Amino acid sequence: MVQHISDHLHAVLVLPPNADVFDTSQVTKAVALKVYEDAHFLLLTGVGATGTATVTAEACSDAAGTGATAIPFKKSYQAAGADAADTWVASVDVTAAGYATPAGSKQLHAIDVDGRSLPDGLPFVRLKFTEVVNSPVIGGVVATAMGLMNFDK
Repeated sequence: MVQHISDHLHAVLVLPPNADVFDTSQVTKAVALKVYEDAHFLLLTGVGATGTATVTAEACSDAAGTGATAIPFKKSYQAAGADAADTWVASVDVTAAGYATPAGSKQLHAIDVDGRSLPDGLPFVRLKFTEVVNSPVIGGVVATAMGLMNFDK
């Protein structure tokens, strides 16, 4: 029997696809990790020539982004052009300062946040994009929350 993806994870479109995903300073919707262990964000970019941004993850006290605090996370990257669509760069730790996206088209970035390491009182997490090179990049972001917390510990 085929299982539905929603039986295993909570998925949310946190930044709908748009013509300039990094325009000025963008933030995604915040994802609640009150009952989940991890948040995983997938940033997919389409057409873009030279536009870049710094990507940071922020923990917040509520869905509105109150008390946003930059936090460390893990990331991996995939250049989806020219038959490389199934080859990921190894996951690396990123400091709270974030990382710079490379210029170019057809990229997939996986940003992973360990909900168990969020600061006390900040159970929500979101991404922030600060534009570095001002040139439009088409893109959007989907987030998933996975791993129900074990409250019996």
